[in-house]
Amino acid sequence: MKANDQTENSTILLVDDSPDNLVLMSSLLKDVYQVKIADNGEKALAIALSDSPPDLILLDIMMPGMDGYEVCWRLKQERRTLNIPVIFLTAKTDAEDERKGLELGAVDFIAKPINPLIVMARVKNHLALKIKADFLQYKNDGLEIEVAKLQYTRPLIEPEA
Repeated sequence: MKANDQTENSTILLVDDSPDNLVLMSSLLKDVYQVKIADNGEKALAIALSDSPPDLILLDIMMPGMDGYEVCWRLKQERRTLNIPVIFLTAKTDAEDERKGLELGAVDFIAKPINPLIVMARVKNHLALKIKADFLQYKNDGLEIEVAKLQYTRPLIEPEA
C-alpha cells in the first residue's frame, strides 16, 4: 500500500517493548515511511527530542518502566514535540484507557492484534492532517509578522482632518 506523495517521506517512531511487535510494525511501514525504533520510553523520548524528530509516533501503552501514558504526557509538555501525533497501540480496549490517552494528547488508538490496513490508513490520515496543520501554522506565522509590521509602521497619533 502506497501513501500519497505528501506523507511518504515522513518518519514514524515505533515504540514497543516487544521485539516481535517492532519487527511486525517496521516491516509493515518501512516500504512507505522512514522508521525509527525504540524499545522503551526513555529511548522514545531521546529520539523524539533529537535534532530530527519523527512526524508521528506509534506508542505501546503497556511497557515496563515508563509506560506509554507517561511518554505521551512528557512529549506533550515539550514545545518541540507538542504537535507530533501520537497513536497508541494497545491490547487494552477499555473506554477509560482510551479516555485517559486522549486526555494526555494522543490522537488515536489502534487495538492489538493490529490490522495492517487499519494501521496504514490511520497513519496516512494523521500524517496528512499534520502536514495541513503545519502548513496552516506556517501561513499564520507569516500573517502575524505582516500584522506586526503594519502596527509598527502605523502612526501613533492620527493626523487631524
